[in-house]
Amino acid sequence: MPHLHAERHKASRIGWLRAAVLGANDGVISTASLMVGVAATGATPAAVLTAGIAGLAAGAMSMAAGEYVSVQSQADTEQADIARETRELETQPELERAELVAIYRRRGLDQDLATRVADQLMAHDALGAHVRDELGITETLRARPVQAAMASAASFAVGATLPIAASLVARDHAVAWITSTTLVALLGLGALAAYAGGAPMLKGAMRVAFWGALAMALTAGVGHLFGTVA
Repeated sequence: MPHLHAERHKASRIGWLRAAVLGANDGVISTASLMVGVAATGATPAAVLTAGIAGLAAGAMSMAAGEYVSVQSQADTEQADIARETRELETQPELERAELVAIYRRRGLDQDLATRVADQLMAHDALGAHVRDELGITETLRARPVQAAMASAASFAVGATLPIAASLVARDHAVAWITSTTLVALLGLGALAAYAGGAPMLKGAMRVAFWGALAMALTAGVGHLFGTVA
């Protein structure tokens, strides 16, 4: 028999990659924008640093809570669908078998082969076959709320440390350092996310950096306006 090698597909990364990239991007952009906005009001370097640390703590918890609630809702829906399939398999197995046959017929199998496949899969793992082929729920793409929340919070905190570290390095030129460090970090994050997901790296990097620069510019404008009014 030929040796079967294990293939690595990018879809297996979707769950944690989405939360991690979203968290890191948000950590860099929101913390840097907050610090630049505070600095634009004429605040002291200590106040800018304090704003960044507060933004890190609040943002990480917010990301974790939001990600958990969102993904848990998806998990609840999946569990409800699985419970319904379990009941239907117990009460109307022939109808469920016919559903599988119809699914395989739509995928291109002839009637006899579709029937044999449905019979064998139901004999082996009836619920697993319906969860996978009728509901479209696979182990790779299952909702994992705790994993998503932890990845989101941790990546946000890591991203947020970059503008904070920049302000510590150059307290008298914090805005320039925060802005440049943030843009470089966003270019790297965008390229990394695109590479991991199999998308064009340059396009991903420029897209993330553009929105980060826009966010910092708008917040700086708001900070300058309110600083002038005050």
